[in-house]
Amino acid sequence: MITLKVNEKAYEIDASIDMPLLWALRDLVGLTGTKFGCGVAQCGACTVHLDGEAVRSCVTKVERAVGKNITTIEGLSLDNDHPLQKAWLEFDVPQCGYCQSGQIMSAAVLLRENPSPTDQDIDDAMAGNICRCGTYPRIRAAIHQAAKTLKNK
Repeated sequence: MITLKVNEKAYEIDASIDMPLLWALRDLVGLTGTKFGCGVAQCGACTVHLDGEAVRSCVTKVERAVGKNITTIEGLSLDNDHPLQKAWLEFDVPQCGYCQSGQIMSAAVLLRENPSPTDQDIDDAMAGNICRCGTYPRIRAAIHQAAKTLKNK
């Protein structure tokens, strides 16, 4: 048995240490907000935080997550009231929505590291997250809005 700390809660799972974290989160822990996209860390749909670092859970082995704090989209806020989540709704960012949890998780790390990002900063930080629907202008606008909200807290 392996213990994972996910969204501040400990989960005992029966998994191989080389299982991708994505499948442990989805299939064994039951948190399905993190999505499978490409399986090779190229699209960003599976992004979660591992001790505050944005990682691609499709290629991150369970072994790497043991003893660390894992945050999924479900744990970003208690009531879906994180400034990014609110801005995503305000700017009607999702179209199909499939990539959005990964987009938000990457944006959260960006805003923690750079509370006043420029358009170029956002484009650079979000370049590893693919949105097949092409909502990039709305994603950028939502990140700017969330940055303003966080500054005013």
